[in-house]
Amino acid sequence: MSSVQAGTVEIRTADGTADAYLSHPGDGRPHPAVLLYMDAFGLRPQLRAMADRLAGAGYTALVPNLFYRHGRAPVVELPEFIDHEGRPEIFEKVGPLIRSLTPDLAMRDAAAWLDWLAGSPAVAAGPVAVTGYCMGARLSLLTAGTFPERVAAAAGFHGGRLATDTPDSPHRVADRITAEVYFGHADGDPSLPPEQIERLERALTEAGVRHRCEVYPGARHGFTQADTSAYHKEGDERHWAALLDLLERTFRP
Repeated sequence: MSSVQAGTVEIRTADGTADAYLSHPGDGRPHPAVLLYMDAFGLRPQLRAMADRLAGAGYTALVPNLFYRHGRAPVVELPEFIDHEGRPEIFEKVGPLIRSLTPDLAMRDAAAWLDWLAGSPAVAAGPVAVTGYCMGARLSLLTAGTFPERVAAAAGFHGGRLATDTPDSPHRVADRITAEVYFGHADGDPSLPPEQIERLERALTEAGVRHRCEVYPGARHGFTQADTSAYHKEGDERHWAALLDLLERTFRP
């Protein structure tokens, strides 16, 4: 695509109004939608750039501010580059926001994101794709299982706590998923130990979900985020190749 149109949109939810970033090709035609779930650091220039890249590839990308109940983005002020030393202080602020977004609230919001996309003139008719990062990977999986008729593809990258032993663990929705699923895991990620990777794989396989789960060697948790010290160029490029391949298969069979 030669041009991209982008900007902030307002989305009505059951609990108020959320700000979100919308990016789409500038040709005036509707395009397949990708719902992009942010990581824990929130809606910021890095995620806007990722949405713009999806728009440049021919998709309409929406990035909601998942913390909208606490204010407009940026809810927490961030440095231009998030280094290892600054992470603890940032997580002191974002930690309560993450914990406040329960699965029930997140899926109530997901209905609003999907409804808004369905009514947007920039979006082609039909189901959407979902991709998520860090905490957003959990929401991608939950959205695919909660709204199976509305999600054709779901991806997640460097997700944590995807298959815990808690009753509300995301992997428990596997038997409701009809989408094709792809997960790119960080290597040696403490938030997703080997037993959870195995549990997620087993749940998807037993449910008959079309899926591929891969561990990216040498890539740390957060490897797709170029504005952080966790960025891993090789892993990020692999992520883009996998994601765009999934979208191509989903929307251009």
